[in-house]
Amino acid sequence: MNFVDHFETPLGTMEVTASEAAITTLYFVDKARSAKPNKITDLLKLQMAEYFAGDRKDFDLPINPHGTDFQKRVWRALSEIDYGKTCTYGDIATQIQNPKGVRAVGLANGKNPLTIVVPCHRVIGANGSLTGYAFGVERKAWLLNHESDTLF
Repeated sequence: MNFVDHFETPLGTMEVTASEAAITTLYFVDKARSAKPNKITDLLKLQMAEYFAGDRKDFDLPINPHGTDFQKRVWRALSEIDYGKTCTYGDIATQIQNPKGVRAVGLANGKNPLTIVVPCHRVIGANGSLTGYAFGVERKAWLLNHESDTLF
């Protein structure tokens, strides 16, 4: 059974979906669907409110993103990027022991189903540019500025 809920953030409406055991997706959306929350979606909403208030740097949530084995390896590596820090696609490729897989890492990064919780926004280009973000570079810049003393 899938559960769904929505909440407002400084960057717009977000939608969370979950099973009975774990968060499965977290996205920005244009329009909210009918809500059917559970304890897991409530926990995510609480932790996201703390994050946006500046009171939470790490999430403690059960997650179960759906993807390929390669994507899941990339997403695990993304989860290890510390709050307030950034790294490059090449750094992630090296970390997962696939140094020539920079483009594949970029594609997996773009398919991340748990934005912010799995911090794909913390990955920047090798030249320091923000590059892409599925929900807009403006949101990416806001998130990085929220987490850091360095302005992007």
